[in-house]
Amino acid sequence: MSLKDRVAKNFQQPNLKEAKKRTRNNTDVLYKNETQIDGELIGIGKNKTYHIKTYGCQMNEHDTEVMAGILTVMGYEETDDMFEADVVILNTCAIRENAENKVFGKIGSLKKTKLENPEKIIAVCGCMGQEEKVVNTLLKKYQFIDIIFGTHNIHRLPNLILQSIREKAMVVEVWSGEGNIIEDLPKTRASNKKAWVNIIYGCDKFCTYCIVPFTRGKERSRMPKDILEEIKELKEKGYVEVTLLGQNVNAYGKDLNIGYTMGDLLEDVAKIGIERIRFTTSHPWDFDDHMINIIGKYDNIMPNLHLPVQSGDDAVLKIMGRSYNIEKYLDIFDKVKKAKPGITITTDIIVGYPNETEEQFQKTLDIYNRCKFDLAYTFIFSPREGTPADKMEDNVSLEDKKKRLYRLNELVDKYSSESNQKMIGKTLKVLVDGPSNKDETILAGYSEENKLVHFKGDESLIGEIVEVKITDAKKFNISGELVN
Repeated sequence: MSLKDRVAKNFQQPNLKEAKKRTRNNTDVLYKNETQIDGELIGIGKNKTYHIKTYGCQMNEHDTEVMAGILTVMGYEETDDMFEADVVILNTCAIRENAENKVFGKIGSLKKTKLENPEKIIAVCGCMGQEEKVVNTLLKKYQFIDIIFGTHNIHRLPNLILQSIREKAMVVEVWSGEGNIIEDLPKTRASNKKAWVNIIYGCDKFCTYCIVPFTRGKERSRMPKDILEEIKELKEKGYVEVTLLGQNVNAYGKDLNIGYTMGDLLEDVAKIGIERIRFTTSHPWDFDDHMINIIGKYDNIMPNLHLPVQSGDDAVLKIMGRSYNIEKYLDIFDKVKKAKPGITITTDIIVGYPNETEEQFQKTLDIYNRCKFDLAYTFIFSPREGTPADKMEDNVSLEDKKKRLYRLNELVDKYSSESNQKMIGKTLKVLVDGPSNKDETILAGYSEENKLVHFKGDESLIGEIVEVKITDAKKFNISGELVN
């Protein structure tokens, strides 16, 4: 069968030009009565299993919770074995080339099981599914895939599965519009104590290196009442921690035009009384004094902030399209430190941006020495097709980029270790996640400062907030003794 014969008739491929568009059109909000899973869609998964492999950011993790919820309503049961599962979904990330290569490798490993079991459904979704070049590659080299969909139409998953089963065809449905907001979708959360809560979708910042505005659509905020109702329900169910999610959470509310900002939302969430509130990711562009004051005002807003700086040089920041300079960044950094004593601040940094000079890179080291970040996620520049940076001439050799990354990571390790050493002797409140990945006799969880803490304790403590006195510190985690 040719690819033309295999692809379903309602083929919708991503379009990069359409994904770039931004209009003043209102965002549609769809509620349960418009996205109801009913009829034969519920029974499709009876006596069948599913497996979802997730790559990338917290937004993808939460999208996976939604898809798991949808599949559960359809009757499917989760399995850890993707090779035995009746439905396999790869929820992908497009932020770096390395992430894409991992996905292609995983897809290739599934080909044998698909040939052995033609009824098996293999789906690719997420940010890679929104990329025009990726979908072209999938159509050309991985024709055994059954479904390709993107980030805007997760709620359509039941219909896509039904169509694939009925037509025995590859279903490609990727919407390249600005995106809508879909409320009331079922969720199977990974934890019964910690929850992701989307507050804003998409991004309008168009940093020159970033593909996310193309894969996630325009900035569109959920209505405050819908967010607050979700968090109230979580609190009633016993959840003790929520993380407010968005590609740029600080932009929350700007598109609603109701005079309600991220600072207002943070305060209203804090007043609900849930014990721990976190948010990610913040862009310095929209970080205002009102938000800083609210962070300092409420104890249940956790003393941890992720604030990407990306570079320590103003000229590089301008080329990146970051819309702030180092003076502005340091102003925010210092105000947050003053408003919330003891707060830990982490960051993101890209090295080897096109034509970055040694002097410019040195300024990145200088800013790191100035801020002494508690941790940083560091990367060599990875060009993304369709972004402005992909067309920039680059005279920095890969060897120099690797050397710069190594020098930067030496500082990351130094200050991460120093930050953890400062915790020795302190008693921290830790929300226990479960046994350590490396030693099942040791429990692990995160402190209010978002430090990974290990200690000996009974499994009955999982899901509880306990006090741990810190006795030892390593580069990326700390350990201590349970305080009775």
